[in-house]
Amino acid sequence: MRIYIKDMACGGCARSVTKAIESVDPKANVAIDLDNRKVDIVSERPAVEFERALANAGYHMALQSETAGG
Repeated sequence: MRIYIKDMACGGCARSVTKAIESVDPKANVAIDLDNRKVDIVSERPAVEFERALANAGYHMALQSETAGG
């Protein structure tokens, strides 16, 4: 899944986001694009679990569409 986190603005934020994601699924594959504030997560866990963990860490996520043209 690809998510957008508009308030992820620095390397510290990226580390906090990664830590929150890994608290849900320690084996998740996480790729962060800090410049565009996008995070790709490869996991079988549902998005709502990541959303809760990120909210607890102070971040709000939005799922991004995986449609063509991106």
